[in-house]
Amino acid sequence: MTQNQTAANKISTYILLIVVTVMGLAIVSIFSAIYAYTLDQTIEAGFLALIGAFGLALSGMVLYQSKRRVDAMKIEAPKMMTYIECKNCGTKTTREFQRTDFVFKELDVCPKCPEQKQMIVGIYKEIKEKEKTYAI
Repeated sequence: MTQNQTAANKISTYILLIVVTVMGLAIVSIFSAIYAYTLDQTIEAGFLALIGAFGLALSGMVLYQSKRRVDAMKIEAPKMMTYIECKNCGTKTTREFQRTDFVFKELDVCPKCPEQKQMIVGIYKEIKEKEKTYAI
């Protein structure tokens, strides 16, 4: 896995810091609500409990949505192919791209005509068509 792929698979550090802060404040609010309830301050305890529950729900939702968005943003690298042709007999083959490939590079001898070498005549990427989804 390359460095770009791992960076793309992570949730933003700033969002994670904000979510953890809100979650911590929500937990403190819930504990304060429990303490206020023990002191017979029911209205304050209710408000603090409501704030704590809302903060926990909000931070959980943001964390879930961020994770879903990161999963949806995964980019698959296109498959690169090399197009090889024999000058003499015209035999055409394709294979997966190798790092040292370049156009007009001479390769091994042709399997059909051993006196002639094969040559790379093209390099291209395979494009997969996206599946169409229809709303009903």
